[in-house]
Amino acid sequence: MTKENADNTTNHADAAYAYPLLIKQLLHTTLATCPEQQIVYGDEVRYTYWDFRHRLGQLASVLADAGASAGDTVAVMDWDSHRYLECYFAVPMMGAVLMTVNVRLSPDQVLYTLNHSAAKVLLVHRDFLPMLESLRPRLTTVRTFILIGDDGEDAAHQATHPAAFHGEYEALMSASCPDYAFPDFDEHTRATTFYTTGTTGLPKGVSFSHRQLVLHTLAGMAALGSAREQGRVHREDVYMPITPMFHVHAWGMPYIATAMGLKQVYPGRYTPENLLRLIEREAVTFSHCVPTLLDMLLACPAGAALDLSRWKVIVGGSPLSEGLTRAARERGIDVYTGYGMSETCPLLTLAQARGEAGQPGDVGVRTRAGMPLPLVDLRIVDEHMRDVPRDGKSAGEVVVRAPWATQGYLGDAQASAALWAGGYLHTNDIGVIDADGYLQITDRIKDVIKTGGEWISSLELENLLSTHPGVREAAVIGVQDARWGERPLALVVLAEGHESVTPAQLQAHIKRVAERGLISRYAVPERLLIVESLERTSVGKINKRALRERYQDTKKETKKETKTTRQPPKRGADPAATSRR
Repeated sequence: MTKENADNTTNHADAAYAYPLLIKQLLHTTLATCPEQQIVYGDEVRYTYWDFRHRLGQLASVLADAGASAGDTVAVMDWDSHRYLECYFAVPMMGAVLMTVNVRLSPDQVLYTLNHSAAKVLLVHRDFLPMLESLRPRLTTVRTFILIGDDGEDAAHQATHPAAFHGEYEALMSASCPDYAFPDFDEHTRATTFYTTGTTGLPKGVSFSHRQLVLHTLAGMAALGSAREQGRVHREDVYMPITPMFHVHAWGMPYIATAMGLKQVYPGRYTPENLLRLIEREAVTFSHCVPTLLDMLLACPAGAALDLSRWKVIVGGSPLSEGLTRAARERGIDVYTGYGMSETCPLLTLAQARGEAGQPGDVGVRTRAGMPLPLVDLRIVDEHMRDVPRDGKSAGEVVVRAPWATQGYLGDAQASAALWAGGYLHTNDIGVIDADGYLQITDRIKDVIKTGGEWISSLELENLLSTHPGVREAAVIGVQDARWGERPLALVVLAEGHESVTPAQLQAHIKRVAERGLISRYAVPERLLIVESLERTSVGKINKRALRERYQDTKKETKKETKTTRQPPKRGADPAATSRR
């Protein structure tokens, strides 16, 4: 290169725009190509992406007037709404940190997360005011409260308690300027913080930068749009989350939907009837949820005649069983698994099939964890961090690197070091990878049942039980055994109309599989209990730690359960009412 060319290159570089990867950049294409696309909130709100951008400026002005500035943490306690989507963008775009409060945690845990995150401003829906009043004297960092809600009662409440709130959300928005200048700053600036829903100890705080969220969004778009048919998401889809927006950015999907310019529908509080009504009215074609909610929607009488053949659903949080997959496919639903964890933002893999979609009864690869997203370095390793063969049989721990994986836990150096031991993030999941690159999770490290000299997969047994027509839901745990160390105990919730199914019949179902050599004969549970419900975490996952604590004395529980819990639970209930990643 000549000196003149070198000088020209330098001059050009000085003039060029560095283009930091900031959340605000996700709006450019959407506003340029589909500004009239709709964002809907239940029966309350319907506006365009142009309105959305206008409201982002108003919200940033409101927060700035409330004392929030770059680096401050703004916390939100709300149901899934257009307001939450506005906070997903406006808070980090002004350089502040969005903290999404898990409203299903215990009050003491909510208090801990607010104080630990050093939240300065708290936006709170009126439904959570009783909890807030009990916590308020013990909040150490929150200085400003903003009331949010859905009707005139919120403004009336704020008017009767003027000293308690900076103002009411919509009233403040309508009085604020939309012309907020969202600045550029370092793309590594923290954008979000939330807390894991672990079953042991205090919740752990994880955070993500603008760069991480933008890259997660782009990789998610690439993966969802790369399938030929099955599981493919495109710009004509209509998106509705059925995963709480406080949980892992609603799996990052609101950012993906916004960047793609999809019509978005936010349902508020979850009830099967309302969700099905919105799916039909708004022509929803893409959602994501945990297995429990999908099961409730399929069982809800209000949706029995509803055509669901255009609906794509990613299931995560808990394994997608073959039984639930078949039930969904019989309704025409394009259901498949997504895998990740709070610490990974969360997406790591998607279970999309190569080629054309399968037949309604074909579970195919849908129940596997799937193939890694672009930029994900995923390995299966032994205890010495050595790769195991990719033969679909050799198991090891799943470890990953991804540009959006959290760098550690807030204020917990020891746990952070353990998370990243050996230079890879440890998922604590056991899995196998086949020759085609598909990951299958076989169990959690802490949930593997060690009986005699064998390891038994609780997930495999749960999946086999799910194929029995009398089983609605199953969980398998290890309980102490004087001879074998541990033995599997199966807990089963019966399907409606199958109340006559007995433990012996379900044990025989598993035994027949063992006799064909598909599982070890030692995996057949000697004890199987019919129960009304299964303990869950705050986000609807089965809480196996709580189940182990409850059912360790299996002889005592067997006598108790067979007497008192023969009937299946009422369908259509909120999974949170039955209540780590």
